[in-house]
Amino acid sequence: MQTVVVMGTLDTKGAELKYVQEIIAESGLDTLLVDTGVLGNPTIKADISREEVAKAGGQDLSQLVQREDRGEAITVMTAGAAKIARQLYDQGKLQGIISLGGSAGTTIGTSAMRALPVGVPKVMVSTLASGDTRPYVGTKDICMLYSVVDIAGLNRLSKTILGNAARAIAGMVTNAREEAVDEKPLIGATMFGVTTPCVTKAREYLESRGFELLVFHATGTGGRAMEDLIYDGFITGSLDITTTEWCDELVGGVLNAGPHRLEAAGKVGIPQVVSLGALDMVNFGPMETVPEKFRHRRLYKHNPTVTLMRTEPEECAQLGRIIAEKLNAAKGPTALVIPLKGVSLIDREGQPFWHPEADQALFNAIRENIGPNVNLIELDTDINDPEFALTLAKLLEEMMSKEKGGN
Repeated sequence: MQTVVVMGTLDTKGAELKYVQEIIAESGLDTLLVDTGVLGNPTIKADISREEVAKAGGQDLSQLVQREDRGEAITVMTAGAAKIARQLYDQGKLQGIISLGGSAGTTIGTSAMRALPVGVPKVMVSTLASGDTRPYVGTKDICMLYSVVDIAGLNRLSKTILGNAARAIAGMVTNAREEAVDEKPLIGATMFGVTTPCVTKAREYLESRGFELLVFHATGTGGRAMEDLIYDGFITGSLDITTTEWCDELVGGVLNAGPHRLEAAGKVGIPQVVSLGALDMVNFGPMETVPEKFRHRRLYKHNPTVTLMRTEPEECAQLGRIIAEKLNAAKGPTALVIPLKGVSLIDREGQPFWHPEADQALFNAIRENIGPNVNLIELDTDINDPEFALTLAKLLEEMMSKEKGGN
């Protein structure tokens, strides 16, 4: 029998969770009710108690209650919920998960969901689902459903929304099927609008050679999603053409992927071919959102909601040192390919971000800091030239073929 885990705080959301549980059961599925509450008394009985969740989070529930520290309680229950969800999945006792709540409930519920692999059905009914959901969704396939009204009692509107959510998770689980396993090697590639021609040409070549490509939009979450899938063992080769997320991490843009970007392929040891796509730009929102300290810089209105800022020589030199440092630590076959005539569609002669001094600062920093383990290749083209794209694709194909032959 397939089982849906229903998770939430049974002291404040007991009636709502029971309502969801009953609808799921009507679909012929088993349910496991997990209590993540702390301070109030549960209004219905859980299958997995709050004591068990707190213990999994590393604390004794009675001590949490005694200290009455809401922040600490949420932290502990968040960790415990994630651990229990993963354990249930590994034991074959979780085929889907649904949770509901406000800020605390969303934090706890989505933490449990992020502990599960991509593909496991996940539904979060939240009062926060119409805002910035990045902290909750992360890089996982979580379905966020806005509750419209606060989750505080059952009424005609909340019943409709909770009922839809319950039937959605039930439908996902009951209609799940094993997709046919494709034996094609799986490659992760990174792309931005300004590197699309390069990635498209490389993708077409590699697909014609029997590879399957997952293309990730390098928006911060995209880069992290690719690297998470590398760590999870899904991706066996990396075509990291668009490393632009490091610009935002270094300078302070809105699409950063954090300080560990460009580490996963190297740590796992899979073949990786890396380039410098869109290292000419830092991303901001609409023009009026660009921080005052950057208003004097070279800015480009990409569209009404995206403003790009050209990276300066000093920043490019830092980017070159960072990329060299990350690739020098790689355990597997690694190549870095430099496009000497520009790193994006708008970093070419005659284009708005053409800045030879900045590009040279980037290239020189890489040359000075790259290690002997990295195959450094320089081509006298811009990044979107078909010749450049095919060089990247053929290089990765060769590296992956050698790895397969060596195994």
